[in-house]
Amino acid sequence: MIVRIAPSILSSDFSRLAEQIREAEEAGAHAIHVDVMDGRFVPNITMGPVIVGACRRSTSLPLDVHLMIAEPERFIPAFADAGADYLTIHAEATPHLHRVLQVIHGAQVKAGLAVNPLTPLEIYRDALPELDLALLMSVNPGFGGQSFIPASLDRLSRLRSLRDELNPECVIEVDGGINAGTATRAVRAGAQWLVAGSSIFNQQASIAENLAALSAAANVSSG
Repeated sequence: MIVRIAPSILSSDFSRLAEQIREAEEAGAHAIHVDVMDGRFVPNITMGPVIVGACRRSTSLPLDVHLMIAEPERFIPAFADAGADYLTIHAEATPHLHRVLQVIHGAQVKAGLAVNPLTPLEIYRDALPELDLALLMSVNPGFGGQSFIPASLDRLSRLRSLRDELNPECVIEVDGGINAGTATRAVRAGAQWLVAGSSIFNQQASIAENLAALSAAANVSSG
């Protein structure tokens, strides 16, 4: 299994967004992760459909759009029209999860469901048959650069068991505190896609060097 890396543009240099996306694509990224925050569901405001559209014009990679917003059902058409390939909503953000997942699929976009660090994983038991992607948060959502929560490893393992039982085609993604050290453990626990922001977009090394180090750690552990 090849572990896929989805660089999060939340940590990129927005004055050079298109350039940095292209650098990530040329360096072997598998998708571009777009963290959308509304200042209500999480205590931060980031970007919306306009930025997703700009990303779409900058890359042929899948756009993995993570909606950390309240009432995501209001915005599914806008993000789908902007070019999202995956739309992931939070289990905690709407009382109408099944309906919203249906709306996402109706827009011809792949549907994901994310859970916060203390949200019971049992939500996936009924949701997994509807999902293309299950996103486990390994930090509290809202800000980049946080440290990986160690209890996430057990949660990944339990999520993998549920996925294997109910929908083996669903991708397990992990988001938060992913670097060359935590990637190894996350993949061993069950992660297939790794979202990484500050460990890829930083001043310590180039995007290509950081991606190579993360991919090497992830794929050695998956072997």
